Amino acid sequence: MTQQRELFSSRWALILAALGMAVGTGNIWRFPRIIAKVGGGAFIIPWLLFLFLWSIPLLLLEFGLGRGTRKGCIGAVGTLIGEKFAWLGGFVALCSTAIMFYYSVVTGWCLKYLFASISGALGEVTSADQGLNYFVQFSSSWEPLLFHLLAIGICALIVWRGVTGGIERANKIIIPSLLIILLISLWRALTLPGAERGLQFLFTPHWETLLDYRTWLEALTQSAWSVGAGWGLLLTYAVYMKKREDVTVNSLVIGLGDYSASLLAALIIIPTAFALIPAALPGGADMTAAQQFGETVKVIQAAPPYEHYNPASTGLTFVFIPALLNSIQAEFGVVFMVIFFLALTMAAVSSLIAMVELATRILMDAGMPRKKSILLVGTAGFFFGVPSALNMSFFENQDWVWGVGLIVSGLFLSITAIKYGVDRFRRELINVGPGIKLGRWFNLLIAVVLPLEFLALIAWWFYQTAGEDWWNPFAVANPGTCLFQWGVAIIFLIIVNRPLARRSVRGEMLPGITEE
Repeated sequence: MTQQRELFSSRWALILAALGMAVGTGNIWRFPRIIAKVGGGAFIIPWLLFLFLWSIPLLLLEFGLGRGTRKGCIGAVGTLIGEKFAWLGGFVALCSTAIMFYYSVVTGWCLKYLFASISGALGEVTSADQGLNYFVQFSSSWEPLLFHLLAIGICALIVWRGVTGGIERANKIIIPSLLIILLISLWRALTLPGAERGLQFLFTPHWETLLDYRTWLEALTQSAWSVGAGWGLLLTYAVYMKKREDVTVNSLVIGLGDYSASLLAALIIIPTAFALIPAALPGGADMTAAQQFGETVKVIQAAPPYEHYNPASTGLTFVFIPALLNSIQAEFGVVFMVIFFLALTMAAVSSLIAMVELATRILMDAGMPRKKSILLVGTAGFFFGVPSALNMSFFENQDWVWGVGLIVSGLFLSITAIKYGVDRFRRELINVGPGIKLGRWFNLLIAVVLPLEFLALIAWWFYQTAGEDWWNPFAVANPGTCLFQWGVAIIFLIIVNRPLARRSVRGEMLPGITEE
């Protein structure tokens, strides 16, 4: 039985949905923390470089796969290079779906903090210690489960309504609203007395830091995790794009749009932090900008150790931001906090929508109707997310395993293109219709540069966590637990590959899809 397939109503509808996928908590939550940790301006140079050496090449691959095959991750890979390799796409899908289970929990945290900022419950958080205590009390209660349910429910309802009526309509509201919120916050942050110290810190390159290999690896990691390239999410949205759209320009717009959101977040958070640190730290007014931020990081890192919680995982956002904003005049601190957590919630929801749609598309490729698929995905999303909602150690383990697993997903997409023939992929699946045509340099990026970047990232992350028990599959974060869980996933996917591929690959191509 043929199912009616929707397409995005316009090019900008697709771009807004893709930006919703890309712009998430990694932009607002992680980027300001990493750029401050690494050393401001020196980080921006390699970070920009890896946009063109990692993220945009993978976005191009995803556009080509999704538009060319009109199938989700499993069906796309199986269709392109043969059913026996469909498990490669299965790993991409499984990795992003596993992230969906705990990312829904993070989205729930954002919703909780939004409600708490509106109600004034965060008004009593005036120090990093109090911020940590508030988060620990919340994360140790039953509340994360309730907000996890609310988050997955909201996103499932949006996906239930389809591509144009749900995903497209939601992102047409979320992305412009998010931009307006960020711009308002930026104006206020830059007008705070002392904010210029933050700008100086952010844009002054320290060349010794630029020569540190760790700066480059952190920049590559941030690009890989922030843009969402190689996750299979854009591949899924590309299923609904019109065939003759220019994927090169689309990829550039999405990559640059995501990076712009990251810079906006950094321009808001870091100057605000610097403007308020002198009032929050003994002798802060006499410190240099770098000393002030260094002392702030020490405050966060010196928080009381909790057996089930690592304060580094929330950084400035859930621990320090409430205390930071409460340091401003009381009436403004409340307003700014509501605005900040509204932006964070919008970013989280737009990314979670894409993850839910990815899993839904996989089931639809296998012949299941959308509404039945989303019921199954939403239910599974809630139940498989329960352990992360109730146990921080489990949450951190899943964040580690599948967060690093995304790098493997990027490699698998690169392998797919190499197996098909990178030059053939470029000519037949990317350089189609009007628009910018990619040259042979693209072949080198996919066949050589991306695999080398993968090896560098995997080696670095494993090296950082390889202690004496590196082999322990039950540790929270080490190479052993990654290799164990990835291995189980890959073995399972290979075992079920034949029936999985046949269901996903042999689906009837809908009439009109290749001619629109």
